[in-house]
Amino acid sequence: MEKDFELILVLVNAGYTDQVMDAARKEGARGGTILHARGTATKEMQSKYGIIITPEKELVLILVSKDIKDNILKAVYESAGLQTDGQGIAFSLPVTDVVGMKF
Repeated sequence: MEKDFELILVLVNAGYTDQVMDAARKEGARGGTILHARGTATKEMQSKYGIIITPEKELVLILVSKDIKDNILKAVYESAGLQTDGQGIAFSLPVTDVVGMKF
């Protein structure tokens, strides 16, 4: 059976990846990969969007079937989005091929 996949990327302040993965798992995600990152936003961005920019970030990569992507994005944003201390930004990219995984 062929499926369409999406890669969900969530950039959050360091320490908030458990919230991201808990929300994603509740919506059907089976796991993810966490990478350490560093933000480079300017002071101008802070004042424009009214958020505090912390440079230490974590990037969560979650590969999911396309049919559950929207629910996961919504759940992740509600639990760790910009309005939370996690100040997360989430988006997805289409994936054309997947090998080595069973869904």
